[in-house]
Amino acid sequence: MTEPLRVLVVEDDPVAADAHVLYVNRVPGFRATATAHTAAEARRVLDRVPVDLILLDLNLPDGHGLALARSLRAAGHKADVIAVTSARDLAVVREGVSLGFIQYVLKPFTFATLRDRLVRYAEFRAAAGEATGQDEVDRALATLRAPAPATLPKGLSGPTLERVARTLRDAGPEGLTAAATADATGLSRITARRYLEHLVAAGRAGRTPRYGQVGRPELTYRWLPPP
Repeated sequence: MTEPLRVLVVEDDPVAADAHVLYVNRVPGFRATATAHTAAEARRVLDRVPVDLILLDLNLPDGHGLALARSLRAAGHKADVIAVTSARDLAVVREGVSLGFIQYVLKPFTFATLRDRLVRYAEFRAAAGEATGQDEVDRALATLRAPAPATLPKGLSGPTLERVARTLRDAGPEGLTAAATADATGLSRITARRYLEHLVAAGRAGRTPRYGQVGRPELTYRWLPPP
């Protein structure tokens, strides 16, 4: 029986760290063997625990994740790294690639997103033997680097979904109605509500009725933090 791949979760937020551990342990072939909340703690763990993969938050209380990755490589640690972060700076992404990061997952993300990255990583690691040519090398790299896009319901687009999600996140705990979301994003009220309902169905948003003076209650949508 093949041993599961050992994963170190490096995340400063204890709630998020627990969620990432649960996600990892739900994917067959992977086991979260340790958790670290700081760069220093991650170094101590790696000095005593064998690890195949690191889920690395880049914004740590005692240093940047890129600095931690550089120090680990200098110390001879060979574990692969998937960056798990809310940072969207493409310069940071490029530096991560130069350090050997194999994936870059933006927060907040669903279990399905992380599962897809982990499954593809396992497939890449499982490839063995000598490639017969360039096509086989390209296929192996595509397995790692080009995850299949999530399928959206007909009529919804990825960029618009991201715009609606970002608007809802920025609204904070007060949330937004479909009408307010439409005004903020330039969409029609009906279209905005379709995207909001998709976020609810995906577990990314919640909705509660808000009762006025007369008529039907209006729904307020709020962004949900990771479980």
